[in-house]
Amino acid sequence: MTGTEQGFPVWRAMGTIHRGWVMVKNDNVTRGISLLRSGWAAYRATGTDMWTPYNTALLAKACEIAGQIEEALTLLNDALQIVERTRQRWFAAELNRLKGELLLRQGHSEAAEELYRKALSIAQEQEAKLWELRAAASLARLRRDQGRRAEARDLLAPVYDWFTEGFDAPDLKEAKALLDELA
Repeated sequence: MTGTEQGFPVWRAMGTIHRGWVMVKNDNVTRGISLLRSGWAAYRATGTDMWTPYNTALLAKACEIAGQIEEALTLLNDALQIVERTRQRWFAAELNRLKGELLLRQGHSEAAEELYRKALSIAQEQEAKLWELRAAASLARLRRDQGRRAEARDLLAPVYDWFTEGFDAPDLKEAKALLDELA
């Protein structure tokens, strides 16, 4: 029996979204985006907003991978509007960081920096260390690319140093590699 037959359309839609994301991550981008879109639409049709910003961010990231930057930006803007409307801010830092990444790809470094700073501020306010690490790493990479290596290291090092375990996690590995490069 399916989630719909059992009266669980939200979970069926979430399953479709995550199957799509796995396909995108396994280089089946076209099929993955198709599943993400159908799962996202089914999820939105349920009327719930609980995971909508996160689900929208997955679709936006898939669009970015496919080179559909404008659509990805539109999706992230939609997700940020939902965050503002619902006041469910648990994913706000990451949404701002992701939007900054897209704007940086388009050459808008000042706008990206502003979003990275906003993401960092939100993460610090929420004491959300993973989001803080990601935002700090994004801002540190921007600083590195601007030739401000010492500032980049001073920004990222204290966030990285807060962690005491999990150093095999991708985010911590990337932060460590960036810190080593900045040394």
